[in-house]
Amino acid sequence: MDSSCAQQRPCAHKSASVLANDQLAERTWRLRLHGPEVAALAQPGQFFMVRIAGRTDPLLGRPFALYDTVLDGQGGLVGLEIVHLVVGKMTTLLSGLKPGDSVEIWGPLGMRFPAVPDHVARVTLVAGGIGQTPFLAYSRELLGGRGFAGKSAQKVVDKVELVYGARRESLLAGLDAFVQAGACVLPCTEDGSLGLKGRVTDGLDTLEKPEWIVACGPEPMLYAVARWARERGVPCQVSLETPMACGLGICFSCVVKVASSEQASGWDYQRVCIDGPTFDAANLIDLQK
Repeated sequence: MDSSCAQQRPCAHKSASVLANDQLAERTWRLRLHGPEVAALAQPGQFFMVRIAGRTDPLLGRPFALYDTVLDGQGGLVGLEIVHLVVGKMTTLLSGLKPGDSVEIWGPLGMRFPAVPDHVARVTLVAGGIGQTPFLAYSRELLGGRGFAGKSAQKVVDKVELVYGARRESLLAGLDAFVQAGACVLPCTEDGSLGLKGRVTDGLDTLEKPEWIVACGPEPMLYAVARWARERGVPCQVSLETPMACGLGICFSCVVKVASSEQASGWDYQRVCIDGPTFDAANLIDLQK
């Protein structure tokens, strides 16, 4: 049943059938879902709540970023993709789904990535772990390869760089897709098995000074990237992977501290699910340490 979700943003609650379920890397799967109505609303940076149809365990849905939309042979929109790392019961069940199986999906939820300032010609994306998942659709949009939410494809920037870190090569997922989308990819592995040996901040050190950074990954990585950007005066947006229960702003389980001039304390709580998931790193209290 179609509905209007948090803050009257257009979204839908649908049963979606599995079109394909492929392993991209170690413990990492790409789930392709039929759902043109839901996909038609999605924009890069937003997410969906997904649960297994007909099951009460796990009862709650889990949040997954829009990885990409799915087109048919004539360019028509037929569905969407999510990518996940197998870490618990829900993701284990998702990895075992077969074509024709069904999931419940509601969304898109949250805010899209913020607009890139007009003077920025080069966007640097920084991903760690499974943090690359919001960035494929975003790369396509920025480089004019695909439009989203009914908008025509239009090039936004001249260049997209993806600095993508993991412990080892086998955990890096979807590198070819980013290259095909036109992004310049710099893999970083802690063991040196692919690309630069080191962490994503080591990768950033090898680039021309970024104009605009968007980062997604584990909190320690976000701390490091936010600090790196702050020290160099580079604007930095961070997409948070905060656990959440409802995705609609009802449960208040995903709050973060955000700077606020309206509060005597200098900060206030905001909900990642409806105020984010992307925030200016300079406004996140915990990232200012």
